[in-house]
Amino acid sequence: MIAQLTGILVIKAVEQIVLDVHGVGYRVVIPLSTYYELPQLNAPVSLLIHTYVREDTFQLFGFLTLDERDLFEALLRVTKIGPRLALAMLSGMSAGDLQRAVIEGDVRRLSAVPGVGRRTAERIILELREKLAKGKSDLTGDLGSPGHAQAAVADAVTALQNLGYTRVVAERTVQQVLRLEDAAPAPALKELVRGALRILGQEKGE
Repeated sequence: MIAQLTGILVIKAVEQIVLDVHGVGYRVVIPLSTYYELPQLNAPVSLLIHTYVREDTFQLFGFLTLDERDLFEALLRVTKIGPRLALAMLSGMSAGDLQRAVIEGDVRRLSAVPGVGRRTAERIILELREKLAKGKSDLTGDLGSPGHAQAAVADAVTALQNLGYTRVVAERTVQQVLRLEDAAPAPALKELVRGALRILGQEKGE
């Protein structure tokens, strides 16, 4: 079973990539959250891998963080949840948001993901809620911690969405601002939005 791959990024698409590992190309399916964090083509990258094997299927699913891979594998253990739907859920919201939605029993939030109906959302909550609550870790950190002024963070994400950025990009960028060494302990909304736009501007210029 393949658990991790480190190689050169030779093909980069929204749903999948190809990694050249010592001359062998591995096609890896990825969520949007991983896609946004990938380097440029021909750069080295390391992904945590879930190897999905069935009688007629052999697929590799890749993630940049352990939280994403753990949630993906937890979702696969839910009745009638396959890899495609699990991947769609991680593409539709951040790992932290997904865990919070399950723990809080937020059927509406979960069923907003394409392909996840109300019954599926209820089943996910029923089968994963207790487990995720017990293993609750840093997944609910950054954007949900009281020390980071929850209201300002939520407003910053909304402001970025209003400017045309997706929720995944907005959350990911605000998290980057919060991690900056010179960031204030409880940054104001204006500082968060300015910092996020600065980062997004740098990305566009690359």
